[in-house]
Amino acid sequence: MLKWGEFLKKIVIIGGGAAGVMAAISAAEEHQTADVLITVIEKNERPLRKVMITGKGRCNVTNNTDNDTLIKSVVRNCRFLYSAFATFSSGDTISFFENSGIPLKTERGNRVFPVSDKAVDIVDALVKTAKKKGIKFINGRVSEILTTESLVSGVLLESGEEISADSIILATGGASYPVTGSTGDGYKLAKTLGHTIIEPQPSLIPFVCHEGFCSKLSGLSLKNVTLSVFEEGKKKPVFSDMGEMLFTHFGISGPLVLSASAYLKDIETNKYTAVIDLKPALSIEQLDTRILRDFSELQNKDFINSLDKLLPKSLIPIIINLSGIDPREKVNHIDKQSRKKLCEIIKGLTLNIIGTRPIEEAIITRGGISVKEINPATMESKLIKGLFFAGEIIDVDALTGGFNLQIAFSTGFLAGKST
Repeated sequence: MLKWGEFLKKIVIIGGGAAGVMAAISAAEEHQTADVLITVIEKNERPLRKVMITGKGRCNVTNNTDNDTLIKSVVRNCRFLYSAFATFSSGDTISFFENSGIPLKTERGNRVFPVSDKAVDIVDALVKTAKKKGIKFINGRVSEILTTESLVSGVLLESGEEISADSIILATGGASYPVTGSTGDGYKLAKTLGHTIIEPQPSLIPFVCHEGFCSKLSGLSLKNVTLSVFEEGKKKPVFSDMGEMLFTHFGISGPLVLSASAYLKDIETNKYTAVIDLKPALSIEQLDTRILRDFSELQNKDFINSLDKLLPKSLIPIIINLSGIDPREKVNHIDKQSRKKLCEIIKGLTLNIIGTRPIEEAIITRGGISVKEINPATMESKLIKGLFFAGEIIDVDALTGGFNLQIAFSTGFLAGKST
């Protein structure tokens, strides 16, 4: 067995998440010789902790779509990822896991999950493949990346141990879910070497809203609604899409809200409002006709008892209060003007966004190492030779639906291949 100093090439990956482990596997495939040592340094006792909790523990592995759609789903710096997606596509991700003995399934929105609905199967497949290829895992924390004349030479661990390296891949993740190990260490390591860090901010994160009635609706899930988010002083929405969302004790969350958050800047400035169209398939006129029909079937009924067929039960008192119509008003006494206001509220339930949940609760972090300082064809630093980047630490982020994990796999694979 070769001793540490006898290896012709030594590759060190800092971070044992999705990007890091995929980078290690890719590097092993690229250098299929016994005299190349590939080491993953992970500060957690077990790698891939964040993958374990993705997709609510089911792991939304990727999105079963073409590269053009992958690019369109990237919110920031999408062009930077052309080479990464071309080198390792969502189809390659699917093939990787199915060839590893993990059958996958495609659900609504082309989201891909393991048939077992268990994220641990994805984790086990990655770790098993890595170990089969002779990749070494070390439990430790890197305090410094060592360089000689703008060329990487190794890493220094907090324990004081030095590990020499010819290539280093920095894949420590962002600043979301720090319990999984994403505590922003990589930003500091890169900044020390002269790299520009775009301020990390939360993305794919729930909104905190001013309206007190949100807490009364906590747990209510809405399907087939349209959520539009407007910036103060602008008529065109920053985001608008149809899908699912839910109310929480602090505001709103769910797929629509998480995707909307990716498009907002400076959310804490209270300049955004969320508008929910509860009946997007109906125009104001069609909705009024529908309400009139329901009213005609409920002659002399109180208004409060007339909306059961139209709205979720918990939402009815809120809508009635906002309409200004007396809950005990008989439906056949409600005039056209009052109905119009009712329709406008149902088609435009408005919430004032006053912030987000803490960055620690964000699914991903936006911001990170500036893409201007990374070669998109290799993921290598333009400042330090032999230093590569992969995953969430780079200033790229995408919508929900498996796109961000695909970014991790694609950039990781390309970085490993380029070492």
